[in-house]
Amino acid sequence: MKKTKIYMLTLALIASIGFTSCEAVKNTNNTQRGVAIGAASGAVIGGVLGNNVGKGGNTALGAIIGGVVGGAAGGVIGNRMDKQAQKIDQALPGADVERVGEGIKITLGENSVNFDLGKSSLTATAKANLDKLVPVFNEYPDTDIQIVGHTDSSGSDELNQKLSEQRAASVKTYLSSKGISAGRIVTTGRGETEPIADNTTKEGMAKNRRVEFAITANEKMKADAQKEAAKQ
Repeated sequence: MKKTKIYMLTLALIASIGFTSCEAVKNTNNTQRGVAIGAASGAVIGGVLGNNVGKGGNTALGAIIGGVVGGAAGGVIGNRMDKQAQKIDQALPGADVERVGEGIKITLGENSVNFDLGKSSLTATAKANLDKLVPVFNEYPDTDIQIVGHTDSSGSDELNQKLSEQRAASVKTYLSSKGISAGRIVTTGRGETEPIADNTTKEGMAKNRRVEFAITANEKMKADAQKEAAKQ
């Protein structure tokens, strides 16, 4: 994977940051990270931090961190997400795949699923690249998928918000047409509020016209992980 970011929460860290951010820790395994999150009250702490991260600049990241299970079960989920992330990266090298705690964040931009200026329709290239993700999503049915649409800064705030929602909806519709259960997918739009590049250049604007995925464990995966963790 081109980028790997692992976020670990500890009681000491939470006390020092005042529930406002999270740290990237790369030199721990998934079980260790899961136990650390569990020690910090798991989903309760994750929800607070997830909301703050989403408000601070990345909705997909906030959705992942806000849904942590923690403990040994979180470690089990993390190991499963490692395998899925690796397959996504192999299937679609043009995507930016990041492992975040107990989930996966995928950015589909100019090298995979980009959009023309002011458009929400999928190009032939975008459809071909989404086709590469379908087998992986089908192989891991016990995950939920949140799709977040984004725009560049051209146009009004109202127009961009609507356009970002339409872009996310276009991706959901296409994936559903290819057999991915619509019940797994939630969409949202963030307009121009979460840029990843400079909107003063054409290149930067093109990068900002994108969609991001937040891949998280569904209730079945969480329950299965709890059972597996109890046997360890």
